[in-house]
Amino acid sequence: VGDDNEFNAWARKTDVQGAPDGKLRGRKVVLKDNIALAGVPMANGASTLSFYSPDFDATVASRILEAGGNIAGKAQCEFMSFTGNSHSSYKQLKVQNPYRDGLTSGGSSSGCGALVGGGVVDLAIGGDQGGSIRIPAAWCGCCGLKPTYGLVPYTGCAPLEMTLDHVGPMTASVADNALLLEVIAGADGIDPRQRDVDVDRYTKALGAPVGGLRIGMLKEGFGHPNSDPQVDDKVREAAETFRALGAAVTEVTVPAHLDVLQVWFPIAYQGAFDLVMQGNGIGSNWLGYYATSLADAQHMWRLRQHELSATVRFVALVGGFLKKYHRGQLYGRAQNIRRRITADFDRVFDEVDLLLMPTTPFTAPPIAAPDCTMAENLEASGAMANNTLAANLTRHPAMSVPCGMVDGLPVGMMLVGRHWQESTIYRAAHAFEQDDDWRTR
Repeated sequence: VGDDNEFNAWARKTDVQGAPDGKLRGRKVVLKDNIALAGVPMANGASTLSFYSPDFDATVASRILEAGGNIAGKAQCEFMSFTGNSHSSYKQLKVQNPYRDGLTSGGSSSGCGALVGGGVVDLAIGGDQGGSIRIPAAWCGCCGLKPTYGLVPYTGCAPLEMTLDHVGPMTASVADNALLLEVIAGADGIDPRQRDVDVDRYTKALGAPVGGLRIGMLKEGFGHPNSDPQVDDKVREAAETFRALGAAVTEVTVPAHLDVLQVWFPIAYQGAFDLVMQGNGIGSNWLGYYATSLADAQHMWRLRQHELSATVRFVALVGGFLKKYHRGQLYGRAQNIRRRITADFDRVFDEVDLLLMPTTPFTAPPIAAPDCTMAENLEASGAMANNTLAANLTRHPAMSVPCGMVDGLPVGMMLVGRHWQESTIYRAAHAFEQDDDWRTR
């Protein structure tokens, strides 16, 4: 990339031209660096993969090019996408928050958040297993959607855990988000995460009034021990904007929301250990496209263990411990409990159309110091994801949308909808975005 690297957010710049016509004609799109683009290096933030250039395109990359998009490059991401901070890429580049140097841009889609939030590009594709699209979107002041599980094919993206993997759009506006999702959504026939995919014309939701929508402020999404009251207040003010626009806003409760970290943890850690560390990033026992060149390259971590980031080492050690000493029981129990949590959220969607809460409990904090302890690093990663983890477990669509500023830093509100109801999220998010009142707050 050289010296011309805005916010330290680029992993590599390209100029891959798409078709001469299509919905994305002439639009520049950046890909998180865990998404394959044939002939372009894909490190996934890891020195152990820095030599690898895939021989295939991810489905999302192919669809962007077929729609006329111009893939302008790869965005920096965290080491194997294993953290929500923005300092662990093997290139030693701390991705800076576009609103203030020295603050994190979030992660693991750290470069995508900075490039979109900083106005360098309008469109990006990020990945999300616990909040890695929505957290950078919230802290960098852009729109980030984690779609319904399986709506967008994950084929050709470096995975973490197959039941948590999501890929989705990060954009400067709600309209661009809906447009990009329209291009990348739909079954590809080779991603086992996809089943009975229900696709919509998402741009048709733009401009629809929100009168009659039922929006539930999730009680458990506010007032965490680490919440900034000013962030909670901004999201409550956003709820009042929806009320003024004609939506019915009430408070709802899902007590299980407070338990999601304990359920997500064994699934993510043992699942990642099995798939990424032991399974070389492709594993086995599923039907679909196997990226064998990625598996061959991923295997090299065994010869370069000393290069692994502290977070990756911790995930590998804990995941291996869970498998060896608990014989997979904690993973299995967590997956069983996950179904009950999903049912709890499904029941509240009988009462409301959307849930509303802060995306993160606080605004962007300082980038972790180089000498921070493992405990400090992990505590920071967990603290930011209080509200984002649930949608990864329940597979509901969830979007972070800017809703104001606190001390010059963006605040994101998160809208969560029923499965396959991204259009309802866009309907509400676009109406909010077009209202002038929130911009003065």
